[in-house]
Amino acid sequence: MEEVNQTNVSYFILLGFITTSELQIFLFVLFLIAYLMILMENLIVISVIWVNNNLHKPMYLFLCNLSFLEVWYITVIVPKMLGDFLSQDKRISFHGCLTQLYFFVTFVCSEYILLAVMSYDRYLAICYPLRYSVLMNNNFCIQLSAGCWICGLLTSMIKLSFIGRLKYCSTYKINHYFCDISPLLNISCTDSSTAELVDFILALMVILVPLCIVVTSYIYIISTVMKIPSAQGRKKAFSTCSSHLTVVVLFYSTTLFTYARPKAMYAYNSNKLVSVLYTVIVPLLNPVIYCLRNKEINCSLHQIPDFS
Repeated sequence: MEEVNQTNVSYFILLGFITTSELQIFLFVLFLIAYLMILMENLIVISVIWVNNNLHKPMYLFLCNLSFLEVWYITVIVPKMLGDFLSQDKRISFHGCLTQLYFFVTFVCSEYILLAVMSYDRYLAICYPLRYSVLMNNNFCIQLSAGCWICGLLTSMIKLSFIGRLKYCSTYKINHYFCDISPLLNISCTDSSTAELVDFILALMVILVPLCIVVTSYIYIISTVMKIPSAQGRKKAFSTCSSHLTVVVLFYSTTLFTYARPKAMYAYNSNKLVSVLYTVIVPLLNPVIYCLRNKEINCSLHQIPDFS
């Protein structure tokens, strides 16, 4: 009997964005600029938080972790996509495809959980300000951050253990610009129902549980803030979590429907455009949102000495 985990393909072809050669060059320049800006923005955020002792607080340690995560998050996808814009050979090996998928899923799942942890941090800061330093110390912050990465790694490992067993026969063209869950489930020539079910259950756990934590945290935050007597006090309290809430809305809104039902989403040609939102646009906006809305980071940026 043939082994389930065998495959008749040694590589896949990522079709990417099917356009004219001139438009391919334009897209290459556009995404290269976006990639370099994302790297620069996040490395600046990490550096500013790292060198400034005043920012060695749980909120900024989580933000530093988020920036570090997003540097790798886009590096897993964008360099290969840039190479494909300039090359006629858009192949990616079978194992390379699964490796890309493994790390991408790891980073996506870790970010879901990290954003939930950051909302819990804001909940403690606003609802229990006098006990905050005890409830959320740096050691607990590090443990929570490590937990986000571990959950992401384990979730990705379980998903890939099922997806990696699928057989692809002679179907090797992927109508996407990176190896995502939906195309691999759809082009398999064997029954992918088990892999799809496992992926769906894990997606519910990784997406809905953190989302419930975020929603619950902000219900308590809003309730507490509305009890503050002065308008200035309410504005100050809201300003400490408005950036995080904006990032949460952007990330969840662009990924929720894609990964809640990945096989169904692949049926739509717009799935690549939706993917661009959460793989490029959201990581590009996140550091800007945090820096523009955060006075302490803004002050730290202005205090950087000019050696020119």
